[in-house]
Amino acid sequence: MLTILDNPDLLVFWFVAAARFIVPLTIPRYPLPGITASLILDAVDQTIFQQFPGLDLKNYQGYDKALDIYYLTIAYISTLRNWKNHFAFQVSRFLFYWRLVGVALFELTQLRMLLLIFPNTFEYFFIFYEAFRLRWDPSRMSKKLVIGAAALIWIVIKLPQEYWIHIGQIDTTDWIKMYLFGVPVDTSWGMIFNTWPGVCLGGLIAVGAFLYAIWRLLKKRLPLPDRPLAFSADAYQPAYSSEQVRQAVEMEATQILDTALLEKILLVTLVSLCFAQVLPGVQATDLELVFLVSIVVILNTTLSHWLARRGFGGVFTLLQFVVLVLVNSTALLVYSVLRNMIGDRVIFANALFFIILFSLLITLYDRFRQVYLMRFSTSGGSSQKKPEM
Repeated sequence: MLTILDNPDLLVFWFVAAARFIVPLTIPRYPLPGITASLILDAVDQTIFQQFPGLDLKNYQGYDKALDIYYLTIAYISTLRNWKNHFAFQVSRFLFYWRLVGVALFELTQLRMLLLIFPNTFEYFFIFYEAFRLRWDPSRMSKKLVIGAAALIWIVIKLPQEYWIHIGQIDTTDWIKMYLFGVPVDTSWGMIFNTWPGVCLGGLIAVGAFLYAIWRLLKKRLPLPDRPLAFSADAYQPAYSSEQVRQAVEMEATQILDTALLEKILLVTLVSLCFAQVLPGVQATDLELVFLVSIVVILNTTLSHWLARRGFGGVFTLLQFVVLVLVNSTALLVYSVLRNMIGDRVIFANALFFIILFSLLITLYDRFRQVYLMRFSTSGGSSQKKPEM
């Protein structure tokens, strides 16, 4: 196995990969900047890697798809924390799981048509909602607006994009280099800019002018903003009382076997299946992985419900994550020793990756669902309804 000392270009790979894991963690607090940064990283990572010929990108598409699912999962879980329009939340939930099921089926079958049938409409719908929330109260969004936005994104934007990327298998940056500039795909953008500086600047100005024209057109049709611009999701969050927190924690911890547990099992299982298809050396079969993930989620939910009674907030969320990682890692160590005793070696690094992934998703889901319960299920959790748009 090559190391960074053998191939210094690997340092670039791990830096970008680490960024793709860390940047999405900003989405719950700063939804629009966080998902935009994640989207940009997803768009440019392969272009960055192409500048380093020592990197082997043969299997990167699988990693790329799994990392896409990771940041979309963080975005979906953040809707539990932040979204106050319940109908929009329900639409986003459907769009997210539609895509997640499609990607899992694609990883299992490698049928590219599935990515067209299950388009990633959730991502742009999430961006639409969060862009609206910058200046307007989302509770004003009518069902007609929500459904219309989802349908427009699905049909007009995502279907052509999914066909271009996954059926046509066309890389946009490669296409621009080959057909607009007439240069090989391995030509650096610095060389292209030095050769055609006027064309590049003109193109950037044209794109900027086009976006500005769209903004001016929308500005004339949009109603007056409800509030000042704020990128933080906490800027207009309601203040929950200690009684609301107590009620939400009790509702969450009353029973283990409920619809939330079923959703967590589905969520973590599908995400794990996506990663299992691309991580080297995963020994468990798909059925074994589903069984093991279900057991881990049930045990972790029991533990997280107990921890939820200890307190609420950022410090307790971090504490829950650390405890879950330690408990799961200890169980993994015991499991590895037992498997090694019968001559069936466990690749600890891969298993530890799944442990951290499970712990992170379960922690965020459980804590953010408490906020969801405060907003929609406890007394006083909803704000006054405003006129719909």
